[in-house]
Amino acid sequence: MSVQTMAKTDTRQVGATVAEIERLSALGCDLVRLAVPDEDAARAVALIKKDAPIPVVADIHFNHRLALMCIDSGVDKLRLNPGNIGSPERVREVARAARDRGVPIRVGANAGSITAEARHRARGDLATALVESALEQANILEEAGHRDLVVSVKAYDLDVVVRAYREIATRTDYPLHLGVTEAGSGLAGTVRSAIGIGALLLEGIGDTIRVSLTGPADEEVQVGREILLATGLREGLLVVSCPTCGRSTVDLVPIVKEVREALKDVTSPLRVAVMGCEVNGPGEARDADIGVAVAGGSAVLFVGGRAVRRVRRQEIADALLKEAGRLAGGSAGRGPTGEDGRGPGAASRLGRRETD
Repeated sequence: MSVQTMAKTDTRQVGATVAEIERLSALGCDLVRLAVPDEDAARAVALIKKDAPIPVVADIHFNHRLALMCIDSGVDKLRLNPGNIGSPERVREVARAARDRGVPIRVGANAGSITAEARHRARGDLATALVESALEQANILEEAGHRDLVVSVKAYDLDVVVRAYREIATRTDYPLHLGVTEAGSGLAGTVRSAIGIGALLLEGIGDTIRVSLTGPADEEVQVGREILLATGLREGLLVVSCPTCGRSTVDLVPIVKEVREALKDVTSPLRVAVMGCEVNGPGEARDADIGVAVAGGSAVLFVGGRAVRRVRRQEIADALLKEAGRLAGGSAGRGPTGEDGRGPGAASRLGRRETD
């Protein structure tokens, strides 16, 4: 299962685009898509590809020559719709070139580009119209001799998204790229994306995901990773913390924030619990790899399901970070002078599929 995003920089600005891709890779992005609106952008793809630390997908519409240029440049994947590339011969030319170079192609349909004719054939059911349109696009490439395909059927309406992906999952064996298109920004876009993508993943549907937010690509990657963590499809850092209530005897917010920041680079599986009272605290802390259950001015530290010692309020964050660093094989924690440390990194990120 892979997380992808689309670079927000102008592809023709090679340095800025490579810098963005490097940052996204560090955040956990598995592959990145670049807009290729003209030949200058297509030529830039070749330069970007040389320095990009993760696979690069060229997003192309209307001009088959741009697709051929990107294939020649060694791009890892194309995203295009055969229906807007031009004549059947142009489609076949792209399909042959991609097939010969082993370049996968993602095809699909978005609710915003479904024709009135397609809606009419589907008797007004947008989900069915998306499925039929996507399969038509795939069939064009199949007939042209290219079958290394990934398919998507995106919409904003969650009912449409879920029904469309459920239907297409029964009608094709091609890998499915999941997304809620034009989800919006901030909290609203995050919630909408998490519900739509998460519901499908929990049903076993989907092979790659892209969270589409109006905002930095960083946010898309971070939300995508959290969705995979929440659905159990990617391993990494999980911080369990209680919502607090009137029984809480310590302000957990800064403690949790401090722990998350210090462990932000941890990608190895690690569950950390920060609990604020004696009701659910001991149980959650015991179930975690490392945890604290706070009561009064101190907390019980749990490691591997065992209560190991009691720590004072001001020692909670340091104790968690020290144990996290030990278990993760790194050096999380703060030194004797009190400077903030950085969480450990993992040798590799889990769940990467480079061609989906």
